[in-house]
Amino acid sequence: MRGTGWAGVWYVPLVLLLFSGLFFAVAHRQIWRMQLPQTARATTTGVADIKLIGRLLDSRFWSLAVKEINQTLGNKQLIFMLIFPVTIQLLVFGFALSPDVNNLKLGVVDYSKTPASRELISALTENGIFVVKSYSNSQQELGNLVRAGRITTGLVIPPKFNHNLRSGQTAEIQILIDAVDANTTGIASGYAAQIINNYSQRQANQSPPLIQPRVRFLYNPGLISSWFFIPGVLGLVLTLMSSLVAAATVVREKETGTLEQLLMTPAADWEILLAKVVPLFILLIGDVLLALGIARLVFNLPFRGSFSLFMMLSGVSIFVGISIGILLATVSPNQIRTQLTAFFINMPVNTLSGTVTPIETMPVFFQYLSWLNPLRHYVAISRGLLLKGVGLEVLWLNALALLIFAIILLGISSHLFRRQLV
Repeated sequence: MRGTGWAGVWYVPLVLLLFSGLFFAVAHRQIWRMQLPQTARATTTGVADIKLIGRLLDSRFWSLAVKEINQTLGNKQLIFMLIFPVTIQLLVFGFALSPDVNNLKLGVVDYSKTPASRELISALTENGIFVVKSYSNSQQELGNLVRAGRITTGLVIPPKFNHNLRSGQTAEIQILIDAVDANTTGIASGYAAQIINNYSQRQANQSPPLIQPRVRFLYNPGLISSWFFIPGVLGLVLTLMSSLVAAATVVREKETGTLEQLLMTPAADWEILLAKVVPLFILLIGDVLLALGIARLVFNLPFRGSFSLFMMLSGVSIFVGISIGILLATVSPNQIRTQLTAFFINMPVNTLSGTVTPIETMPVFFQYLSWLNPLRHYVAISRGLLLKGVGLEVLWLNALALLIFAIILLGISSHLFRRQLV
């Protein structure tokens, strides 16, 4: 009736999913207590779907899946890994990680001490980019403050500054910038040059330019940096958690010896593998919903695309992470080796994903190399769906690449896992 999109009703599927999971758990507990034999169940119900559910509950796969769910829910450290890192990393990256430069410490040496020099200092500090922390009497004292790290930028205004402005001559000033942080230095120098250029135009009373651009910011009109980082961090945390949790569950079976006990059961190898993947997949889908809730409630991140498409492609990304985790667990004998190997793999994967550093700013070789990174495609999908509201007509290449990675990695990891069971 109202015509609202997913941005207005995003919480409804989350509530429905939570209620359905709760009701399913209660129903399963009641059926488990009743323990009806298969013959009685067949005679009391003649509906085909009830028989199908009964066969599922009596199957070896269901028993293995229940065992995995009980082990996962009973492992407090694993539950902590699924909830705490997602929440903390989203909050930390959203609040702390920002490319904006503000409150740069400015030191001033004003030899002119005229209204013109004070107006220049006011122009530098009125927008909050520079904040005056010290007024010095000499350039040597100002240089010592920069060397000691007490100020980031130093401004030296010569004695004839006002005289040169009034006579129409070039008035030179000196700016000292601490260039230890190259990124901050470049942004600070650009801000200072722009502010001083605007100040000089006002002083010269120049006519308006012939071309007056009107810039309109699309998709992020407030230039909120967290809207750029949060979708990338969501993919980063999802890949990291899915790979580490999947690896931890498989390696735990190897270390405790329960993997050998599973070999003695009549369960097939695909049933053992599927019983491990499905509970993890459901828990990680819950992680996605948790991350979306935090992004919406805390950072007011919009959701302009299709929710169902986003969840479907998130599921594909989860399969990629689980496949990486199972692959790591099959080649590593213990959890320490698994964690070290995962750290070795996740660092370049995260760096080449475009989560923090735009891929366009990387060298050409690494730009092409990033196409082999599944996280790069999921980050592009997340930003496209959340911020721009585009669909598969734009993101089909990233979705196809992510699906190919999921099929290849899941096939390799399942093959190695089944060889380990032989």
